[in-house]
Amino acid sequence: MAVAATGFFDGVHLGHREVLKTLVSSARERGEEALVITFSQHPRTVLQQDAGKLRFLTTPEEKRLLLESAGAGRVETVPFTQEFASLSAREYISELLVKRYGVSSLILGYDNRLGCDRLSAPQLRELCAGMGLDARIVPPYRLADGSTVSSTKIRGLIASGKIEEANAMLGGRYMLSGVVVSGKQLGRTIGFPTANTVCSNPLKLVPGRGVYVTEVTVLGRRYYGMTNVGDVIETNIFDFDESIYGLELELRFITRIRDMRAMNGLEELKKQLSLDRSAAREIISSLI
Repeated sequence: MAVAATGFFDGVHLGHREVLKTLVSSARERGEEALVITFSQHPRTVLQQDAGKLRFLTTPEEKRLLLESAGAGRVETVPFTQEFASLSAREYISELLVKRYGVSSLILGYDNRLGCDRLSAPQLRELCAGMGLDARIVPPYRLADGSTVSSTKIRGLIASGKIEEANAMLGGRYMLSGVVVSGKQLGRTIGFPTANTVCSNPLKLVPGRGVYVTEVTVLGRRYYGMTNVGDVIETNIFDFDESIYGLELELRFITRIRDMRAMNGLEELKKQLSLDRSAAREIISSLI
């Protein structure tokens, strides 16, 4: 038997983690498995609700690791198809949760909705009671300023470059990874070589244009640097001078230094990059 939580869990943010805490404690009390059931596709991509613009906070692999690190004993990923989307909440609970996965208790986020009938958390609790299942609703997680945490809010913050606010809701630094590719080598000519990175997953949300302080992991080691997000993602890695073309690089975004702006020649660019590096090092020194 299992206690289950179900949803897309994009970002596995602080609100999700409250659900997961309740899931793990409830499963422990009952002596059952802590099960998370998530989906291979976001419902909006299948139902074509502005799907072309939707980008995600976590890749499927990142999400699984985060869910497991938060205490999920098992993570099941269910294909979200048009046929699946046509299931009612009752059918979803009885056919998938109970019959396939042996769920005896359901942990619901306050904004959970299930089935083509889009039943709300209170309606789902009532439905579960009529089916002989326990159901608990976890209230919204609020930051100190009273704001409610949600994946939609976090996506909006990251897209507008408000990385510190997004990180506060995520409970950690926003991360993306990719492969280092060759660029124009312009930065190297002025003393600021960059690792140009192409995201491994094209549906991963890239922060809004600007210059950021980042934590960089490459060759199994951690460094700091400054990352320019524009038409390409370019990172000047501090205290590093190795060839890493074709290798994977991981970036964790700490804060945004400034907006993007056009430069009048290489000398102005070099001067601005020197200012950026000084600002970034000052921020980094406050973290160490």
